[in-house]
Amino acid sequence: MKIRSHLRIDERRQSQLSRAMQVVLVGLVFIGLDRGNLGIVVNALVGLGVTYLPAILERDYRIPMDAGLTLWISSAAFLHALGTVGFPGSETSFYAGVWWWDHLTHALSSSVVAAAGYATVRAVDEHTADIYLPPRFMFVFILLFVLAFGVFWEVIEFAISGVASLAGTASVLTQYGLDDTLLDLVFDAVGGVIVAVWGTAHLSDVVGALQRRFETAPR
Repeated sequence: MKIRSHLRIDERRQSQLSRAMQVVLVGLVFIGLDRGNLGIVVNALVGLGVTYLPAILERDYRIPMDAGLTLWISSAAFLHALGTVGFPGSETSFYAGVWWWDHLTHALSSSVVAAAGYATVRAVDEHTADIYLPPRFMFVFILLFVLAFGVFWEVIEFAISGVASLAGTASVLTQYGLDDTLLDLVFDAVGGVIVAVWGTAHLSDVVGALQRRFETAPR
């Protein structure tokens, strides 16, 4: 079952939405340059690169990316980059001015990470007869995987903020303190739970494609 069937998004609409996100991200790059804000520029450029990832995976690695998957990945990157800017004419970013923005982007981004981990491990499980991963283990694995990645990301944020502080420059990523870090991990777990419950039905095409790549890979 494809995500598109639930979202009722056809290929044409998906392409339009993805292109619109890419155009806005290009605009954010210029906004960052105009403001002299390195954080906006870097996050917009990284987000723009991520929006091209589904097309690359499908073209070069033959991993099927339906409209829903493409929008899911693109939206995670887009909303993160958009969060570093804010409303026109405002000096306050969405991350700083909208209390739930950080929670939304963490849950969405972590669900993408969890999906990648789930699809890869499930493909290995189905490809290798010597490995059997029961559903309960997969649920726990996804949560641990996404939380481990979340901790790794928080360490990166802390390190980048620390280096920027020592250098006397603005940080590309912002760390708001321990309480914020713990709350980020909670919403990372929310994203992981969503994939753990929903991934089996909606990521089967991706799992199958990865399994076939394992089978055809040179030994």
